[in-house]
Amino acid sequence: MKFSLVLATIGRTKEIEDFCSSLASQAYNDIELIIVDQNDDDRLIPIIQPYSSKFTILHLRCEKGLSKARNHGLKFITGDIVCFPDDDCVYPVGLLSKVHHLFQNKPDWDGVTGCSVDLEGKVSAGDFSDQESFLTPFNLWNRNISFTIFLKEKVIKDVGGFDEKLGLGAPSIFQSGEETDYLIRALNLNYKIFYVPDLLVYHPNPILVFNSKAFSRAYSYGCGWGRVVSKHRYPIWFKLYTLIRPLGGSVLSFLTLRMKKSYYHLNIFRGRLKGILSQPV
Repeated sequence: MKFSLVLATIGRTKEIEDFCSSLASQAYNDIELIIVDQNDDDRLIPIIQPYSSKFTILHLRCEKGLSKARNHGLKFITGDIVCFPDDDCVYPVGLLSKVHHLFQNKPDWDGVTGCSVDLEGKVSAGDFSDQESFLTPFNLWNRNISFTIFLKEKVIKDVGGFDEKLGLGAPSIFQSGEETDYLIRALNLNYKIFYVPDLLVYHPNPILVFNSKAFSRAYSYGCGWGRVVSKHRYPIWFKLYTLIRPLGGSVLSFLTLRMKKSYYHLNIFRGRLKGILSQPV
């Protein structure tokens, strides 16, 4: 069972070194790392060269856009299991062996997802359920993030590429949701994907500073979330639920005089509403 890791990156160097180091420390070594480089220079070459003797590395170039980069990388996969590490995540020792073990013992599973934690073991980069379960279109929202997704190659073949109108760097306001959209499309094809909360990938907890950049990001990420809800024609009750949560957070923060936090949640609400009102395709 061979792993194909499609890693899109831009603007990072030390983080790539840290990830490659964590990959070299894996006991399971039947892997290929496909780096889709969106930098305008050769900063990655001296970083990845020392690891080329430890595992297969394919260094590609691509225009900017996360979904675009992943789609480019998917053209070159040769493995049985495909995953999408972030360029600032780290694989714990034994992660790939654990994933391999899961697929060997559950041959009817078509994919697994895990949880993101920081180096201190605290949940990071989202809100994750502590309950293991098969994914459904309604529960997957807190049971996945791109770098904790592992899918069999046949799923990739059938689902196709990521929606390039979604995700960071997309030529749209929908700057998130590409991996959730991808999993929903897989579920719509009746693939079985299981969430394992103790399948952990290390990822730093973003430091949230309530400034104009954070407000803009909250809006654009909200747009992506809402767009996925619209695209897959979720029922009205789910649309209301997905709007009430950030709106409630905004009101609560306002009532406790945390004005910047209130505005942050309001921008999530505004973004989700914008995405939900976008025309489904």
